[in-house]
Amino acid sequence: MENEIRIWLADIKKAISEINQFLPAEKNFLLFQKDLKTIRAVERNLEIIGEAINRILKVEPAIQITHARRIVDTRNRIFTTMTPCLKTLYGLS
Repeated sequence: MENEIRIWLADIKKAISEINQFLPAEKNFLLFQKDLKTIRAVERNLEIIGEAINRILKVEPAIQITHARRIVDTRNRIFTTMTPCLKTLYGLS
């Protein structure tokens, strides 16, 4: 299980790095709202982070991750707002 946790932590680190790469140096929420590709890329990485944390907590409930519940809840909100088409695409319907 320890190896799985290391893999999930690496997934989290990679997703955070990708989010930072997708966002411009000067953060501007109004511009971000108009950039659907960046929105989707960031959403996907937030889903990856939330899912990895969820799996870590399932195998090691005692592990301390700051704001873990809020992060998983954010992932859940993103998932529940996915269109039926996307859920079908990901095999989640």
